[in-house]
Order: sequence, then C-alpha cells, then structure tokens
Amino acid sequence: MIRVQVSASSANLGPGFDCLGLALDLQLTVEAHLGQGDALRYEGDGIVADRPDNLIHQGFRRAYAAVGQDPPSVAFHARNPIPLGRGLGSSSAALVAGAAIADAALGGALGRDGVFDLTAAIEGHPDNVGPAVYGGLTVAAERADGQGFDTAVLALPPRWRLLFGVPAFELPTERARAALPQRVSRRDAVLTASRTALWVLAAARDEPQLLRTASLDVLHEPYREPLVPGLAAARTALLAAGAYAAFLSGAGPSLAAVAPAAALPACRRVLAGFAGDAARVLELRPGGGYEVSLHGATADRAAG
Repeated sequence: MIRVQVSASSANLGPGFDCLGLALDLQLTVEAHLGQGDALRYEGDGIVADRPDNLIHQGFRRAYAAVGQDPPSVAFHARNPIPLGRGLGSSSAALVAGAAIADAALGGALGRDGVFDLTAAIEGHPDNVGPAVYGGLTVAAERADGQGFDTAVLALPPRWRLLFGVPAFELPTERARAALPQRVSRRDAVLTASRTALWVLAAARDEPQLLRTASLDVLHEPYREPLVPGLAAARTALLAAGAYAAFLSGAGPSLAAVAPAAALPACRRVLAGFAGDAARVLELRPGGGYEVSLHGATADRAAG
C-alpha cells in the first residue's frame, strides 16, 4: 500500500495570475492498493463519484504513460478535507496525489520535478500544482521554449497569518475563466507585473506592509466580482479591519486575507459575514510539499 498526503493551495494571491501559489496545511490523504481493481472510495468534503475519469486516477495513469508503461489497476481510498470548487486547489491536489503514487510505484522514475512537470501540463498552469508538489510560496514562469516551467520556492514569514472565508456555493474554474477578457491594456499588464514582483519581494524581505499594494489585481478579480456576491465590500472591510491583503483564492469564490495576529478577530468577523451562515472561516498555516509513505508486505510482517 502506498499513502500520499498533498496540501491544499491558494493560487494567484491577487495579481500573480497563473504563476503565484501558496501551499496550505489542509491535506488530502490518499491510500493506494495496487492490483486490486480500479476503484475510488471517497470520504470528506462534497461528493466525488467512483468513476474512471476521477482526477486521482487521471494523474496516476498519465504518470505511467509518461514513462511508457501501462498502469496497473489500483484502488484508491481518499480522505479529503479540502473544500471542492472553492479555489483551494482540490483538483490539483487530486492530480498530484495520483501522479505521486504512480511515481512511488515506479521507483521514482519521474521524481518530484517530473511529477510537477506532468501535473502542470495536465492543468495547463502551475499555480496550484507547484505548491502541492514543493510546498511554501511558489513562483513559476514558463520557459522560453514553452516546454514546462521554471519554479522557485520561498517560505512565507511565520508571523503572517492566513484566513479564508469559504462560501457554501461552488464556482467552477471553467466558469471563472470564461469571465475573463481575451485582451488587456498595457497599463494593466504593467500593473500586474509590478505588483506580482512586489508580492514576492514582500515575502522575501518580511515586509507585509507592501502587500497593500502588491495584492491589488486588475487582471482577473474585477471580472470575477459579479460571480462572487459581496466580494468588493468584504475586501474593503478586511483592509479596514487591519488585514495586510485581501484577494480571491484561486478562481474563487473563497476570499483570503493575510493579517497580523492582532487583526484576526476582526478579520474573522468580516469573512464570516462574507461567507454566510452555511459556510466556513478557516485559519491555515503554510503547507509543505507532498509526502509519500510505503507500507509493503515486509513492513506489515515487522509490525505484526
């Protein structure tokens, strides 16, 4: 049996569209039993059907295909606390889990970098899979030849606190992307580049006061606001309550805040009002990259 734990993630972080992401200490756990027939037993947030096109099996099969081998049958047992369809990287965690399990079964034929390259190619962008693979705050940029991404990782300063208001409704990524324009102005491109660079510098230098400017987005959030009721008012209220930054988590609808400890109670109240009675406010820490453990016959005999 192979077990993997994969962190949730928050992508974009405001202006870092498709390039910035942060791993969160909310983890999908998947156990794999090879050779027991293809199946998925799912427990946790929402409902995921036992169908052959589920994302864990997709990641598993694509990893085998990448090394030119036919995948064995595999039964997965997934325990998932990551809210589905809320902008917290549940889809990327599932893909990474499947690919990481396959890599372990293949004796590390892909390696961590190979798992990243594979899952980023499947997703089409690296902002969620990067944190799920490597942990921390990841920055990913497409290479000049268009073949993959160069990725770097930073640790988020420990005094920065993270809150997420998670509404009860889902917002499919496809719908959120459909709201975006095909072209942007030169000014918006410059603002996006400069603020994304400032976000990374704020984290590297532990200067959270820079986030007030660095987290402002003009590339995607203005076009997604109509899809997320109360977003603009809640963002304004969070900043007034002392948050350093407030931004959509991924494509939404979850709203994230970075705040000092003293501002957490006021920020929680804002996010609770934004998310609504049936939703949640999560306080999370930065997470690590995926972790794999093997439990074979030898280990079972030793335990016995």
